[in-house]
Amino acid sequence: MDILRQKAWSPYAAGIVIGLLQIPAFLLINTALGASSSFVTVGVSIAEWVDPAIREIGYAAKHLDGAKNWWQVALVVGIALGALLSASLSGMRRSGISPIWAKATGGISPAGRFAMAFAGGFILLLGARIADGCTSGHGISGTAQLALGSMIAVAAMFAGGIATAFLFKRIR
Repeated sequence: MDILRQKAWSPYAAGIVIGLLQIPAFLLINTALGASSSFVTVGVSIAEWVDPAIREIGYAAKHLDGAKNWWQVALVVGIALGALLSASLSGMRRSGISPIWAKATGGISPAGRFAMAFAGGFILLLGARIADGCTSGHGISGTAQLALGSMIAVAAMFAGGIATAFLFKRIR
């Protein structure tokens, strides 16, 4: 189990593991890997406690029941717990904030960093819902199925990332 104590895995090995995870997803619950729907499932489930009539909204109703919806929630929770476990086992989790994040935020308070992370996550999730899937859904699952919409989405993600990198490079 020495691999669990490494600071970084080979991206090729990690890619193969993620790709192989597609097989049980399709065989056992007839769905692809993805994460953005899990936020809708949790949000709609919480909203149902307040207003049970939310089941009458088609979009909300399709995210309330079924193994597919809760499997994605479990996947997202597992990613977060796995990252924490990996950081702990590899010795990377020391304290507080990473030096890279501290340098990027320029000494902003913890509340400010939380607000930045929340705003960034909200914008990311909004984009994922508009695109009808997140980067993992389109990039990993959609391209594996040779879906044209996913190919276009991935090309747009790379173009946006490259443009943003050039923009930030110019600013600095």
